[in-house]
Amino acid sequence: MANLQIELFPCREDNFGVLIHDPQTGATASIDAPEEAPIVAALNRAGWELNHILVTHHHFDHVEANAVLKAKYQADITGPASEADKIPGLDTSVREGDRFHFGNYAVEVIETPGHTLGHICYYLPDAGVLFAADTLFALGCGRVFEGTPEQMHHSLQKLAALPDETTVYFGHEYTEANARFAVTIDPDNEALAQRVAEIQKMRAAGIATAPTTIGVEKATNPFLRAADPAVRANLGMQSADDVAVFAEIRSRKDNF
Repeated sequence: MANLQIELFPCREDNFGVLIHDPQTGATASIDAPEEAPIVAALNRAGWELNHILVTHHHFDHVEANAVLKAKYQADITGPASEADKIPGLDTSVREGDRFHFGNYAVEVIETPGHTLGHICYYLPDAGVLFAADTLFALGCGRVFEGTPEQMHHSLQKLAALPDETTVYFGHEYTEANARFAVTIDPDNEALAQRVAEIQKMRAAGIATAPTTIGVEKATNPFLRAADPAVRANLGMQSADDVAVFAEIRSRKDNF
């Protein structure tokens, strides 16, 4: 199987646009549709024709270009069934455990409620790639707007259970701010300290911090480390359950 081709580019103020392309079949998909012009420009640069839009959740900055791209390319739009009434142009609704094909690649749907109640992620096991949108960020996670901390923690644990080498693309360039917060939660983590230094160099050079990997996030992302004794000790929550620790971390980030 030819390697999945992935194009990452900036959209809006801090969104990432992502195109995926199967060179064997010519299939091309946009992960969400945050903004028309950058997506069209990326398609033109690559010489690809858009066939699919894979929507993760209903927020405006992820679906704004749905209608115009669908009209322009006759693209099929797939998205979460539980948010079907909020997603413009939706053709195919998917749920937890659903599996479909993009070109020659199997795509598994993982429901990750928390940021929104119907948020989903797309996992391509043969390519070892996860599109996590606003559930899991580099050194962060999405704000819990519609769900509960318990739901978000459970969603993140589902993603953390994927193979460590899984490549993770996420929805926003929030990494520098996430890094400043992460060191307040996990100050003695040497792997985190090294990563923060690398991120500062990358951003100073204008280099995007996506993608990351599940293994790197498990080692450095405080939102995946609620069970870690050092994190618990720093928070003074040694005897609390993991959900309570996660909720405290999320609350502190909301007010950081």
